[in-house]
Amino acid sequence: MKHIAVAIDGPTGAGKTTLARILAQDLGYLYVDTGAMYRAVGLYICRQGIDSRDAAGTVACLPHIALEIVHSAQGQRIMLNGEDVSDAIRSETASRYASDVSAVPEVRTFLLEMQRAFARRASVIMEGRDIATVVLPEAEVKIFLTATSQIRARRRVAQLEESGQAAAYSTVHSALLSRDYNDSTRAAAPLRPAEDGVIVDTTHLNIEQARNALITIVGETINV
Repeated sequence: MKHIAVAIDGPTGAGKTTLARILAQDLGYLYVDTGAMYRAVGLYICRQGIDSRDAAGTVACLPHIALEIVHSAQGQRIMLNGEDVSDAIRSETASRYASDVSAVPEVRTFLLEMQRAFARRASVIMEGRDIATVVLPEAEVKIFLTATSQIRARRRVAQLEESGQAAAYSTVHSALLSRDYNDSTRAAAPLRPAEDGVIVDTTHLNIEQARNALITIVGETINV
């Protein structure tokens, strides 16, 4: 049986994680959050006291990083050198570090084969920022989610508050714009829609409407 790959890319707050999880559950596919991998690398770099923009320091740390993604009844969990850091990587600091270390080509190479291996083993819903353009360019379905920065910042604030973290809209919006710029202008695998992908704007869509839109796109392509 041929494995199917659905690639979902987009900026922070567009709905990638929530919708990818729902879609994976609907279709019975393996869910893979590649952003969590970059966050875990960023968390390690941060814990070493290395500046997020110190590329040489980051590269020197890579041999000491062991990542594992575990899929359980609780969903995807990410292990960093044997420690479950699934919650720790969701902080704003981890997000900033993830953005900076993801611009380092050696980091992307370090994670690329691990990401592609998932798609060889099973049908996947893989989400990130360069899945359709770099990681899985042959994916059967390529979706780019987007929304206005204001809506995305509000969603991020709600997410942080729900996890018990203090969040000011102005600070979150500023950090989001900064990450958008970093991700879309970096030399290594910049954030952009695939030429043969479908762009879905979730600004005015609730979760159910966005889910239905994605199910329709996938269904039209692979006849589920």
